[in-house]
Amino acid sequence: MNREFEARFTAILLALLTVVAILFAGFNYKIEHQSAIPDDGAWWMERNGHLVADRLERNGPAERAGIRRGDEVVSVNGHAVDTSAAVTRQLYYSGVWSKATYSLIRGSVPLPVVVVLVPAERSMNDWLRLIALIYLGIGLYVLLRRWTAVGSTHFYIFCLVSFVFYSLHYTGKFNAFDWSVLWANEVAWLLQPALFLHFVLTFPERREFVSKHRWAIPLLYLPGAALLGIQVLAFEYLKASARLLFNLNRVHWAYLTIFFVSAAAVLWNNSRQATTPILRQQLKWITRGTILAITPFTLFYVVPYLFGVMPSLTMKVSVLSLGLLPLTFGYAIFRYRLMDVDLIFKRGMAYTLAAAAIVGVYFAGVAAIAELVHTRVPSSGPYGLMMAVVVTALLFDPVRKWIQEKLDQFFFHTGYDYRRTLIEFGRELSSETDLDKMLSSLVDRVARTLLVDRIAIFLGNSDSSRFELSKSFGIAHVTGLDLSFLAKPRIEDAAGHIFFENTHQLPRENAAAQEAIARLDLNYYIPCHARQKTIAFLGLGKTMQGDFLSSEDVELLQALAGYIGIAIQNGRLYASLEQKVSEYERLKDFNENIVESINVGVMAVDLQDRIESWNSQMEVMYAQPRWQVVGRSLSEVFPAAFVEEFYRVRQNPGIHNLYKFRLATPTGESRIVNVAMAPLVTRKFNVVGRLVIMDDITERIELEVQLTQADKLSSIGLLAAGVAHEVNTPLAVISSYTQMLAKQLQSDPQKAGVLEKITKQTFRASEIVNNLLNFSRTTGTELTEVSLNKVIADTLALLEHQLKVAHIKVQTELCENLPLIQGNAGRLQQVFLNLFLNAKDAMAGGGVLNVSTLNGEFVSVRVSDTGSGIAQEHIHRIYDPFFTTKTSPADGQNRGTGLGLSVTYGIIQEHAGNIRVESRPGEGTTFTLDFPLISTRKAIHV
Repeated sequence: MNREFEARFTAILLALLTVVAILFAGFNYKIEHQSAIPDDGAWWMERNGHLVADRLERNGPAERAGIRRGDEVVSVNGHAVDTSAAVTRQLYYSGVWSKATYSLIRGSVPLPVVVVLVPAERSMNDWLRLIALIYLGIGLYVLLRRWTAVGSTHFYIFCLVSFVFYSLHYTGKFNAFDWSVLWANEVAWLLQPALFLHFVLTFPERREFVSKHRWAIPLLYLPGAALLGIQVLAFEYLKASARLLFNLNRVHWAYLTIFFVSAAAVLWNNSRQATTPILRQQLKWITRGTILAITPFTLFYVVPYLFGVMPSLTMKVSVLSLGLLPLTFGYAIFRYRLMDVDLIFKRGMAYTLAAAAIVGVYFAGVAAIAELVHTRVPSSGPYGLMMAVVVTALLFDPVRKWIQEKLDQFFFHTGYDYRRTLIEFGRELSSETDLDKMLSSLVDRVARTLLVDRIAIFLGNSDSSRFELSKSFGIAHVTGLDLSFLAKPRIEDAAGHIFFENTHQLPRENAAAQEAIARLDLNYYIPCHARQKTIAFLGLGKTMQGDFLSSEDVELLQALAGYIGIAIQNGRLYASLEQKVSEYERLKDFNENIVESINVGVMAVDLQDRIESWNSQMEVMYAQPRWQVVGRSLSEVFPAAFVEEFYRVRQNPGIHNLYKFRLATPTGESRIVNVAMAPLVTRKFNVVGRLVIMDDITERIELEVQLTQADKLSSIGLLAAGVAHEVNTPLAVISSYTQMLAKQLQSDPQKAGVLEKITKQTFRASEIVNNLLNFSRTTGTELTEVSLNKVIADTLALLEHQLKVAHIKVQTELCENLPLIQGNAGRLQQVFLNLFLNAKDAMAGGGVLNVSTLNGEFVSVRVSDTGSGIAQEHIHRIYDPFFTTKTSPADGQNRGTGLGLSVTYGIIQEHAGNIRVESRPGEGTTFTLDFPLISTRKAIHV
């Protein structure tokens, strides 16, 4: 009861002092702004019995009037002055914007000066009042939010004194109110540093030196009391002078600075010696804020002022840094909960404010009821007064409870909002399907709501026979714990939770459980049920202040546990479903990858003939990307010939095939494909569409044509070899005898001419036979590293005369760094000789022969002419033996044998190469020869 009375008395006293300070500050502000103080811009100082101008304001009234430093003032407006106070009095008599006549003596020369008085600059007072409001606001906020916390009252008194110091400024009128303001400001000035140093020595915990020497705290206030005594003595017994006031102010500022710097040093030392991270973090912000607030003020205001420098604009602005001091403390208090202790006596605040709120109506009610009883029952006497007191007391408790509820909602709205919304949060837990995110959100919300130092969630297996730590806060990494104590039945199950008062003294538990409970250091284990099974435990430790949870908190958690159990069960079911979906997606992707990886085109169409599937091979073969064809009708994508065949076969059940179907693509190419069409059925054998498989055999057909050509040439080569051997002997006999007859009949020109023709035809027949032998050659050819550029150059040199006579211009584009190939130079020269001669014969009237070599995947040679070209119907036969278009040669041309390109084709095959032709009638012909590089060429056996 004494403690509650003391709390109520302290609250009422502080409330009265606060109201008085605010009223004084407001009235002082009003008076200061209603009347302007005249100023001449000079600082008059008593010196050796004279009053001289010690300093002048730059471009101030005195300087503009011509007054200089060192000038002695004798009188103002005809009134003699010998002190700075006398000058100030005369300025007040003159008023603002009036002219004051100064009688000066400069050196020994009298000098009258007229000064126009201006209002004194007092804008800094408004900034100081802003700092005062910051102090008062922070102090009130801390006091009301942390009323019972250690140091909260002391901190508020410091803030209230600072408010008085920065908000009260005497106006110079020195009436009764002005004297009250002056002394209130003086006392606050001397009290503020001692209060602050006292605060840092005892908060957040009392220093060891202070605890051992209790006289240290009262000693802190002795310097301020001594300075106050000196101030009183100076005002009462010493002659007032500007120099005396200046020196007293310097002593005051030095005293304030020393105490504040000492407080900063104490805070810095405490932060270095802090043993806990929370305390270290708290003191870090307070220390930095204190140093940041004090340093600019000390360096830019106090130090220059101590050395006699009058306050300038920079010095005045530096005073604003003092406002950081309460802001720093306020930030540290609510950011790091500097005074966050268990509010055991929070009802005392409600009682106190309730008493203060109804103190008036209480006594008024007592008087009214007493008067009513006395009027109605005059004979009641003192019993009527007692009845009035009882009735008022009965009314007091409901009013107190109402005020307490409103205070809880206003001052502790964050915590109460959390508690009020915690059950709503529990109802919403099931909406989170991710179990890990849900548990993280739960741990965070419960920790912030109940302000516990540690929390953990233990999840059970399918039959709740084993539990594992799943999510935690404030618990170091622990492994290898035996959590079997959670699974065994307990007497405490009826209470709805397991409670361990001391986690390090558990005689009823086995050794493994004792170790686990001690390492976890959790006092509460609340089971979470779902479908009549315990699927999880919610473990909590003490509060941040080391206290146990209240019964209200435990009941709240037990109600929340039901929602947690349902949410965990839903999260697990969703995770299981998600796993099955993932497996299904994996199988689906696997099947799609199979379809995408095969080297045949696969297309699926529905019953309305819309394309539903289109694999990558179809994209390559048909040159249409998937996104352009899926969903479109078959007739919109494929040519009419294919659609007609598809419609024809789909009417019949079973699988149908189209062999070597020529399919025109959108790019203009023609692909030869084997098509298989089969019904697309479900597991229940319901037809849902058609599956079309296209095998692109275009390259295979080309290879078959080349193979057929090679077989044909091989057969013809064998036949030609036999014929050549049989014909070659009689041709040699005919040639020999014809030459003998020609020698004997040289005198007969007619017969000699006939014999000469026979000889020429014999040689021609021999040439044909030799070509046949070359074509049918089956013996091995020796291959060496050959430069195609050199072979081409040598061949062109052999034909230079013939090409020049035929008016053919030769253009060469030979690659300088052309790689060597494996080949036979003689055989390759025969290839180029045949190609160049054919080109010459194709350009009967002259033209251009272009020869170029290229380096790439192959070593390539391109031979182009501007001749008559080859008809399209002849292109596929040009490599056939004895096929020639030179049946009617022009002048200068030989009749074709039809073996040149056949021999050329055979030699190219010997070199593992490839030959291609491009020609159109009238536009010339281009032969392209590709030879493999040495590094990639396979061994060839011919």
